[in-house]
Amino acid sequence: MMKSKLFWPIVILVLILLINLFFDKNFFTIEVKNGYLTGSLIDILNRGAPLLLVSIGMTLVIATKGVDLGVGSVIAMAGAVGAMTVSSASGDSLVPLFTAIGFVIGISILSGLWNGVLVSRIGVQPIVATLILMVAGRGIAQLITDGQIMTVYYDPYTFIGGGHLLMLPFSIFIVATVLVVASLLTRKTAMGLFIESVGTNPEASRLSGINSKNILLMVYVFSGLCAGIGGLLLSSNVASADGNNAGLWYELDAILAVVIGGTSLNGGRFYLMGTVIGALIIQSLTTTIYSIGIAPEINLVVKALVVLLVCLLQSPEFRKKVFGAFEVKKTEKKREGVSVS
Repeated sequence: MMKSKLFWPIVILVLILLINLFFDKNFFTIEVKNGYLTGSLIDILNRGAPLLLVSIGMTLVIATKGVDLGVGSVIAMAGAVGAMTVSSASGDSLVPLFTAIGFVIGISILSGLWNGVLVSRIGVQPIVATLILMVAGRGIAQLITDGQIMTVYYDPYTFIGGGHLLMLPFSIFIVATVLVVASLLTRKTAMGLFIESVGTNPEASRLSGINSKNILLMVYVFSGLCAGIGGLLLSSNVASADGNNAGLWYELDAILAVVIGGTSLNGGRFYLMGTVIGALIIQSLTTTIYSIGIAPEINLVVKALVVLLVCLLQSPEFRKKVFGAFEVKKTEKKREGVSVS
C-alpha cells in the first residue's frame, strides 16, 4: 500500500485536515443553512474548484513531457471576456449568459491552439511557448478590463461560481463533470496510452503510427479549455474580473498539484486522481494557514515545505534510506533480545 502513488498524498491531506481540529473543533461539521450544505470541507471544495480544473488540464500536458505556464493568464482573459460580455446585462434573460460562456470557451480554445501550434508544429520548447502567452495573455486581460476591476450585476452569471445545485456548490458539479470526461477519454479509450507514449518517447510513438503532433495539440487545447472554465468559475464567484490579479500564480500551484499527485515532470504515466488529491492538499493548506492565523507572507514558504515533504515521501530512494534504516535498527534489537535470552 505504501508503494502506491496515492498513499502518501492521501496521508498528508488527512494530516492537514486533522491539524485544523486543534484550532476549530467544528472543522468537520457540515450543516444545512438556507437550504445549502455549509462547512469548512464544502468551502475547500468550492474555493479549490478553479485550481482543480487547471490541474486536470495540466496533468495531460505534463504527461507529454511539457508544461503550460499560460494557464493563469488564460484564467484572467476568460474572466475578463465573460465579465465584459455580461457587464451591461440585466434581468433573467439567459442569452447574455450563454453568449459569455461561448466567448469564454472560444478564447480558451484559441489560447490552447496557440500553445499547441507553437509546441507541436513549430517545435518551440513548451516552457518558452507557454511563457509567451503567460506574459501576453495577462496584458490582453488588462486591455479588456481597461486596467480596472470590472464588476458584474447579473445573477445568472454569478450562479456559475456562486450558485448551488442539490444543496452543493454548482462549481463542484462542473469539476466532477470535467474529471469524469477526462478520465473516460484517457482510461476507457486509447487516448491515455497515446499521451503516455508521446511523453515517454515521442519519436518511437511516431514510428509506431501515433500522430504525436496531434496528441500534443490536443492536450494543450484541453489545458486551455480547463483554464478558461476555471477563469469563468473564479470570475462568477466574486462577480467581477481583475485582469491583473485573477489566476496569478495558478500555473505554479497546478504544477505542484500534478507533481504531488505522482505524475513525473519527465512525462509518461499520469494520475488524474493523484492530481485531484494534490490540488486539495494545496487548497486545504491555504485554508489551514489562514484559519490558524499564520501570517500570509509565509504562505508560500509553508506550502513549499509541505510539497517538499510529500515529494520526499514519494521517492523510493528516500523511503528506503529512512524507513530502511529504521527496519535495520528494529531487526538488530530483536536479535539482541534473542541472544540475551
